[in-house]
Amino acid sequence: MFDEPSLGLSPLFTQNLFEIIRTLKKEGLTMLLVEQNVQMSLAISDFAYVLDRGTVTVAGEARTVREMPEVRKAYLGF
Repeated sequence: MFDEPSLGLSPLFTQNLFEIIRTLKKEGLTMLLVEQNVQMSLAISDFAYVLDRGTVTVAGEARTVREMPEVRKAYLGF
């Protein structure tokens, strides 16, 4: 389980961290990632949950969640 692993890290360290997570995924490790960097998280995840005040408001395959207009607007800035 990773709980906000990029919190307080520079962009370069964040990139390195996500490369490590990608490598672990390729090796077949199952992980739970709770992360503020929604764009990078959705890019490497298979499945995603969006929480709003402790309630799951969206759940689905990460690529589907990434394309949802409400997610794009609220969390991805476009």
